[in-house]
Amino acid sequence: MPDITIVNPPGLAPPLGQYSHVTRVKAEEFLFIAGQVAADASGGLVGADDFDAQCRQVFANIETALTSQGAGFANVVEFTTYLVHSQDIAKFMRFRLREFPRMFAGGAYPPNTLLVVDRLVGEAFLVEVAAVAAL
Repeated sequence: MPDITIVNPPGLAPPLGQYSHVTRVKAEEFLFIAGQVAADASGGLVGADDFDAQCRQVFANIETALTSQGAGFANVVEFTTYLVHSQDIAKFMRFRLREFPRMFAGGAYPPNTLLVVDRLVGEAFLVEVAAVAAL
């Protein structure tokens, strides 16, 4: 396991959700996981018009990518999140508040940059999340 320290240093405002400001990493390798959307293994959309269902599929896809390389959520050092609708920010915050304690048992949540974009690769996709993990 790499040496990962996740902190919120003094002098920065408290995080606005389930994330931290800084990750310090000593690792041998990194995984860069492309942005995942709510597509199942066959490429079909999961959760049409259902933001929560799409979030579940997105993070399931990230978990599949991580485990394929012998890693897990404890290896994640950064997320980048893309939302299509600013109205979904609160839904995303609630999803993380509910699900991240299970994904990150120690309560140290990786940094996350959240962006609202015009659209994703397919118009039906509401959320996309990219990840960086350390091995």
